[in-house]
Amino acid sequence: MTNAVSSTQRKIIHIDMDCFYAAVEMRDNPQYRDIALAIGGHSERRGVLSTCNYKAREFGIRSAMPSFKAKALCPDLLIIPGRMQVYVEVSKKIKEIFFRYTDLVEPLSLDEAFLDVTECTLFKGSATYIAQDIRRAIFEELNLTASAGIAPCKFLAKIASDENKPNGQCVIPPDKVAEFVKTLALKKIPGVGKVAQQKLALKGLFSCGDVQLYDSEKLLLEFGKLGGALLNFSRGIDNRMVEPNRERKSLAVERTFEKDLLDESACLLHLDAFYDELNRRLQKVLKEKVITKVGVKVKFGDFTVKSAERKSAELSLSLFKILLHHLLEQTPDKTIRLLGISVGLEKRVSDNQSAVQLSLLD
Repeated sequence: MTNAVSSTQRKIIHIDMDCFYAAVEMRDNPQYRDIALAIGGHSERRGVLSTCNYKAREFGIRSAMPSFKAKALCPDLLIIPGRMQVYVEVSKKIKEIFFRYTDLVEPLSLDEAFLDVTECTLFKGSATYIAQDIRRAIFEELNLTASAGIAPCKFLAKIASDENKPNGQCVIPPDKVAEFVKTLALKKIPGVGKVAQQKLALKGLFSCGDVQLYDSEKLLLEFGKLGGALLNFSRGIDNRMVEPNRERKSLAVERTFEKDLLDESACLLHLDAFYDELNRRLQKVLKEKVITKVGVKVKFGDFTVKSAERKSAELSLSLFKILLHHLLEQTPDKTIRLLGISVGLEKRVSDNQSAVQLSLLD
């Protein structure tokens, strides 16, 4: 049995934040860090938990559990109301980090997303190192942890991101897909709920290996659309594409170095590669977007961050060099931990639209 060609060629990352709402609260309120904490309605009002931290999970508490039941499991559990606007703002910052690596980002919720990094040339195209760097950036910039799954397709990447939680990652390379799915429990496949699990169990189907041995026509007849999905998933096949659903307002390429760069000349050695990567990604959006500004960002060895921007309608390596020189000239004695370049984007106005706007101005 072989996988579909497209599923073996793609590099998909699934990023899943660790107990996101609770993690934000623990970050912002140090007194919550060492106690069992949950976000949700108060037990006396028969509320439901939206999430809880890992300390609470040690007591068997989980998301979507009634508050009164969670309190019964852990009387000392602290249940606090959520701050949705804060979580939304943090989620936006997380997505901004994702877009430094690829334009193909498909958010699933505030705290998880798929990324297709097949064409990303950072870290020599290694999806494993790209995922590590994304998680590092989230931790350094937002003081939150994330877990990642890396695989040739979406459903395997999502399953993999749960394998080494919290604050870990799991890689399923193409040549290990067949081995991985053979023992994969069907209950781990997204979309296979408790009712479906019970029906599958009645047919002796508990793993992808069981599905591989089951009569295909019989599976389709008995389980319809779910049966068709399981036929593919049990062989590691998932041809669904990562579908972005956000308008791009900027593009950026940046990197944190394992060892700090010492001076401007060392930065210039990396700038050409950054420029080529940014230009490559930019070509995909220029039919709908125009460049409005360019910028350079530097994080120094002491973790201070400085950036400089200029209005510009075109990509210019020389302008990036000028901006970089301007930033480093101000702090000549500091080492460079991170270097990044970016462009601001606006929606392209058609000729007809321009004519209408001019007539209105006249």
